[in-house]
Amino acid sequence: MPVVSDDTPRLRLLPFRATTYAPETDLARVICPPYDVINADTRRRYERADPRNIVHLTLPRDRAGDTAHGGAPDAERYRLAAAELHRWLADHTLRTDHAPALYVYEHRAAGHRALGLVGGVGLDGPVLAHENTFPGPVADRSALMLATRAQFEPILLTYDGGGPASRIVDDVAAGAPDREVAVGTGETHRVWRIDDTSAQAAIAGDLAARSALIVDGHHRFAAYQQVAAASATEEAGLGLAMLVDARQHPLQLRGVHRSVAGLTPSAAASAAQPWFDTVDLGTHDVAAVLAEQTGTAFVIGDDERRMLLRDPHPELLDRAFPHDRPEGWRRMDAAVMTDVVLSWLWGVDDADERVRYHHEDQDALAAASRAGGVAVIVRPPALTDVLDLARRGVRMPRKSTSFAPKPWTGILMRLLGHPDVAARQPG
Repeated sequence: MPVVSDDTPRLRLLPFRATTYAPETDLARVICPPYDVINADTRRRYERADPRNIVHLTLPRDRAGDTAHGGAPDAERYRLAAAELHRWLADHTLRTDHAPALYVYEHRAAGHRALGLVGGVGLDGPVLAHENTFPGPVADRSALMLATRAQFEPILLTYDGGGPASRIVDDVAAGAPDREVAVGTGETHRVWRIDDTSAQAAIAGDLAARSALIVDGHHRFAAYQQVAAASATEEAGLGLAMLVDARQHPLQLRGVHRSVAGLTPSAAASAAQPWFDTVDLGTHDVAAVLAEQTGTAFVIGDDERRMLLRDPHPELLDRAFPHDRPEGWRRMDAAVMTDVVLSWLWGVDDADERVRYHHEDQDALAAASRAGGVAVIVRPPALTDVLDLARRGVRMPRKSTSFAPKPWTGILMRLLGHPDVAARQPG
């Protein structure tokens, strides 16, 4: 077991009093993915699935039916979300566990599996970020948490494990789950409760000397920190999180694509062609084309036309990259996309309101067509590069990675108005 001194920051994942839907609830109708991967169409689908779907709280509308997805906080929408949450608690749509526990959570989807522990992660511990954040979404999530006094969506963390905590997770997951739900075809969520104090203590001792990497939820983690600073309470010093052992249960790593409204594919290609080797793809499968490339490469275009950009001229990189970028930055497609393609060639900041983010390449291409714009399809960075930069304290461009499967919303929630445990190590 790792050894940690008294003055070393500890990785803490503490038991909490989970808030869940009542046992008789059809979970398939009321849970949904994290707020930032829900587009307008899927959001309406979840809203229509059930009036108590959790999306009504994580992406609430105001009385006029409007919502600001990731934009400036809207006080009215979050007051309405808080009132709705209180109604669901009062009529027992939602219930809060009588005693704190840790939870094993499994999400299987598209042939991949995420299996890990859910608890309250200490915000003062060695939790490493690898991406920059936008102020707007951080303020937005902070406003929701402060209004509702709730953490609805676990962030996703990974760590280099292989110790007692991992063995406990695997042993628990070998038994019958306390709750299970199938969503669609081939997608399942299962939950097991760990309320044994000796198991909790063994997990705490194993994790104490380790560090964790945020792989999904950078904005929510920053919002946790803002809420903790505003609240100054022990319970606010913990954030709802799922911790996955990268050694035992590695997650799928994907890129995050962009669409830029108002910039036509022809104009985008004209700016890029002097500096890249370009290949007209027609409507070829962009994922298959990118998988064959060995150097820096992107696909740009829309539903009608795609073009491969590869092997940028070294002079372009010398001119376009800011001089303060760290070692290894140039070999990452995400960095070339934001610093070189978007900013230098096209004059578009990654935080520009014309830029949208997409987890599926077809969504990005379709969005580009609807907006009279261009999509940029990008491969994920290597996990070794992500970890190396994070350990050096270097942040990658915002929305550079997408790890999957992600924990869904509405399965395990944490209310700040119901203290669970003191913010200290069990045992």
